[in-house]
Amino acid sequence: MSIDDNKRGCLRTGQDTRADGTGAGRVTNIDRLVNILGGYGVQLFGPDSVRGTPLRSVAMNDPAGGETVFGDLFLAVGVASVARAVRLAARARSAVVVLRGDTEPDAAARARAERAGVAVVLVDTSLSWSQLAGIVYGVVQEARETEAGRGPSDLFALADTIAAAVGGPVTIEDQMSRVAAYSGEGYTPDPARLATILGRRAPEEVRELFERIGVFTHLSTSDEPLFVAPSAEHGLEGRMVAAVRVGRELLGSLWVTCDRPLSDQRAAVLANGARTVATHLLRARVSADLERQVESELVIQSIEGHGDPAAVIGRLGLPPNRFRVIAVQAHTPHERHAAILRVFEYATTGFGWSRPGRSTLFGNTVYTVLPCETDCTPVHAWLRDTLRGLGRDIIVTVGVGGPAAAAQLPASRREADESLALHASRPDASEPVVYDESWSAIVLHRLRAAVEAGRTPEQTPVSVLAAHDAAHATGYLATLRAWLDAQGDLSEAAESLGVHPNTVRYRMRKMAEVTDLRLDDPAARLTASVLLAAYPEPGSA
Repeated sequence: MSIDDNKRGCLRTGQDTRADGTGAGRVTNIDRLVNILGGYGVQLFGPDSVRGTPLRSVAMNDPAGGETVFGDLFLAVGVASVARAVRLAARARSAVVVLRGDTEPDAAARARAERAGVAVVLVDTSLSWSQLAGIVYGVVQEARETEAGRGPSDLFALADTIAAAVGGPVTIEDQMSRVAAYSGEGYTPDPARLATILGRRAPEEVRELFERIGVFTHLSTSDEPLFVAPSAEHGLEGRMVAAVRVGRELLGSLWVTCDRPLSDQRAAVLANGARTVATHLLRARVSADLERQVESELVIQSIEGHGDPAAVIGRLGLPPNRFRVIAVQAHTPHERHAAILRVFEYATTGFGWSRPGRSTLFGNTVYTVLPCETDCTPVHAWLRDTLRGLGRDIIVTVGVGGPAAAAQLPASRREADESLALHASRPDASEPVVYDESWSAIVLHRLRAAVEAGRTPEQTPVSVLAAHDAAHATGYLATLRAWLDAQGDLSEAAESLGVHPNTVRYRMRKMAEVTDLRLDDPAARLTASVLLAAYPEPGSA
């Protein structure tokens, strides 16, 4: 049995797709550059025809003069005029010029850019030239490494090369046992490898086996390849594994399927391959961290209502649909919020175009803006895919806001926060709380919070009865609740309480002696019902 190209392609989150449908390496172009710089007040104008031009080289203006330099991207250091920046970029044969400025370019400057065939990226002056140059060089350099066969999207080709050298199928995994790449045709995978590839992570029972026999301990302390014996119970043929490490930091692991330990020569190839993989994973992580930072800042803007909502959504690369805000918190049994960084990493694994939502870590909560209408199926699918890698001991609470347009995302965020608080108040609840499905429970939760915070009048008939119950164990609140639920029907109220109707009649008379209920007043009855909702019923959470 072999893995077809479609299954392989679904894991290649580092790839672009060309307009003609052919796969492309992860080449940086003007659109991607603007996406990365999007959090810094970027303006883009100029001819659309050059926006897809690959950016493989950078030229920088020398304010002191000197010979002309050439590059696909021109950094107009020290140039204040858009017109002059365009002229210098055209001389350098650049497709795009990047400069800093706070002033909207005039029509003449825009026309010059169109005539010269140069796109202009105008970045807010809050970003220094050193920071801007670092970002630009980093993004373009990454694309050059990819094209040279050393970039993050070439991990599959590297896996094929290592597999051919060591004589067995190869899998590359990150430090959380998630699949980064694997070798392709020519090998029949064992059940464990097949499940790992299709599930994009080693199955939990296989990870538990590796933990039990000391594989992960070995990887954390040694660079020497280790042989893992077959396990028929787990559908596992023999394995050799080597740590993928940069300095002292473990980035992942390199696995090859083999029925016996590799020869010294092939084991050396595996160890050398692990060092090459480390360079790839490090570059991929640096690029991902950069995009995470930009994405996080834009998501915070959207859920706090800063800036132009449609423009922010556009910079995030999301369609102009309706969205829901998802709020997630994660705890271990011994420490609150201890697992939230793992949730954030899972939520932002893969580059923007490969994920349906956009996420940020804000305080102790991961917020995700997810395209979603009234049907919550995309929410449940996102939660399942994002959280399935967490251990069984991780306690996750989730709140989901109502559907909202871009301008209404702050409201959806508030709804998500309230839904999250309600879910946290229900320790045994497994399903996330969705605002528009649970609004009545959320309103009651608000009332309880108001009572606990002392934001209701201290002396009300209900609070007086509650105090009387606490002092004398009289059960007046339960009787009043049953009477109101039964709309004054003594027999129905008595049946719900399991007492005789005369008992209810007696309690109602005694309650009237304790406080002035005024139950003949419709407004008083409504107020009592609302206040009672703030007091949990006996036996409820």
